[in-house]
Parts: sequence; C-alpha cells; structure tokens
Amino acid sequence: MGKLSGIKVVDLSLFLPGPMLTVMMADQGAEVVKVEPAAGDPARDMAPFEAGQSVWFRNLNRGKRAVTLDLKTDAGRAALWALVDDADVFVEGFRPGVMKRLGFDYAAVAARNPRIVYASISAFGQAGALSDHPAHDLAVQALAGFLSVNDTADGPPAVPGVPAADVAAGLTGLSAVLMALLGRERSGRGDYVDVAMFDSLLPWCSHIAGSAIAGGAAPRSQEQRSLGGAGFYNVYRTADGRHVALGGRELKFVRNLLEALGRPDLIALGEADAGTPQAPLIAFLTETFATRSRDEWEAWFHDKDVAFAPVLDFAEALAQPNVAERGLLVEADGAHHIAPAIRFAGEPAWSPQPAPDRA
Repeated sequence: MGKLSGIKVVDLSLFLPGPMLTVMMADQGAEVVKVEPAAGDPARDMAPFEAGQSVWFRNLNRGKRAVTLDLKTDAGRAALWALVDDADVFVEGFRPGVMKRLGFDYAAVAARNPRIVYASISAFGQAGALSDHPAHDLAVQALAGFLSVNDTADGPPAVPGVPAADVAAGLTGLSAVLMALLGRERSGRGDYVDVAMFDSLLPWCSHIAGSAIAGGAAPRSQEQRSLGGAGFYNVYRTADGRHVALGGRELKFVRNLLEALGRPDLIALGEADAGTPQAPLIAFLTETFATRSRDEWEAWFHDKDVAFAPVLDFAEALAQPNVAERGLLVEADGAHHIAPAIRFAGEPAWSPQPAPDRA
C-alpha cells in the first residue's frame, strides 16, 4: 500500500514529461492506466534494451497498465469514457487543441466527472503567442535563456546533458496534481492544470539570471560564480585527459585547499568577484590540476575538507558504493531501475513493478 493507493490515473502522455509525472504516482501505489495509440509510446522503441524492453520506457512506465485505443473511432472514445468515469486524474501531453478536437478537453471530461484533476502538458502552455509552436526540450531551453549559459569561455552553447525542461514539467505537473487532489478534499471538485515546459523551467534561473530578472543585462557564464567565473566552482582537466570539479566556494574550502597547495597568498582571490578578478586563481588551479591524473587527485583529496569531486561518467557513477548503500539502482527480473528518490520512514525497501508490454 503506497501513499497514493486508491487513486486512479488515466495517462495519455508519451515520451518523457507526462510519463515521469505518472510513474512517480505509480511508484506510490496509484493505479495508472497508460492509453497508447496503435503504434505505442515511441519510447518503447528507444535503445538501449534490456530484458526485452527499452530501459527508458521501463524506468518511466513501470507499474502501469497499458491499453491501446484509437480515439478517432467510436469504440476507442467509448473505452476512454469508461476509464474517465471513475478516474481521479487525467494526464495528456498533446499539442493544444488536440483534446478538444477529440472531444476530451477539460470541459467535456469535467462535465462527466466533476471530481477529476486534469493536467495538460505542453511546451508553451494552452494559450499565448507560442502555444502552437512545436518544440521539444532543447528548443524550450533555448527560448527560456538557459541554453545561452550552457557554454564555456571559448565555445558556443552546447546541447545540455539533462532535458531540464522536460523534467521540470514532470515535477511541476506532479506537484500541481497533488495540490489539486488536496484541494478536492475540501471543495469536492477537481481542477484543471496547464503545465508548460517553458513556465516550469523559467523559475529555475532565479539564482543565475538576477540582473536580467531585474530588467538589466543578461548574465555571461564567465562572470557568474555558479557558471564558471569562480575558481572554486569550476571544472578542471587532469593530466590523463579526464576532469575534476571544485563545487564549494565557502572560504573554509578555499583556505583548506590553497594552504595544502602552498599558496595561501591566493586565498583572498577566492572571495573576489567572479570573472576577471578571479582569473589568476583559476589559472593556478588549471595548471595545478593538469599535473596529476584524476584518480591521483581523488586520492590526494581524501583527507582534505574541500568540496571536490572527480567527474564520473554514468557507468562510474552508478557503480559507486553510495548508490548500492542507498538502494538507488535496483535489479528485478533481469532489468535495472533507478529507484524513486521519494521515500517514507517505516516503509519496506522499494521493489519495482514491471512495465507493461504492448497492449
């Protein structure tokens, strides 16, 4: 029995944001019915595969029940109405206007089931100048300003390693749905949630884009403490061509490292403004880290109280003892799952449910 046992979710979403929202509900015991078109969720066919299923698909759709419906037919629409009648949550990720054309927009669904919480996930929301503009994560990050600071001093913006707009929409959508379910306990009625990837991502810039938020200039990465302009919040290349990171700018970390390296004269630079004032410190650290391999530096830092980390690839990261100790990578029936980050005291260790085969 999970925290959401007894909650029924009808999920028409595909790919990433919607399935991420609903798998987090399924992991907590919600009954999630995944409604797919005849071709199935495209994520089913995304490599790599393990134990007969896409790793991506399995990790975002475990614990759900799949049905295939053609919503352009009377039989398909009737089957969806049957699911809607006793559902608590309805999630869709189509472009704005599609659900209305199919006859399943919020007004129609709420007229039949007033208690339903209906969430629409799209790139730019259901209304506004960009509502009809097609976009996946990369374009949303570009238009939201985030891609402009995903760069280095001598290079253009790079494709981000994390689909932050997708993930932000999934998390924001989950929060909104849960809030609406709580509100329903008081009002007896459901609600409508317009989840935009753009809107969901934008608040994440408050710590880096303060000047632009206040109507001033846009931030430049090499002048920002959190984006590469500070010596102690930066990435450095090592002698073997790998990398290490310093991830804490507090003065105690600056002092501990620079004293250990025999350069206490540079400590004051650790408190200087980001950018040009810290350039001599960054140059020294760049030269220093280039003298040893990544693993040699990791051993050297073992007894130092400094926010330091080797830059690991995913295979190395998942093999760390911490991952095993906290039960973050779970194997079941020959397949691997990233375990939910949400845990509750007193509950048994989490074990994954299977993801549905094609219906």
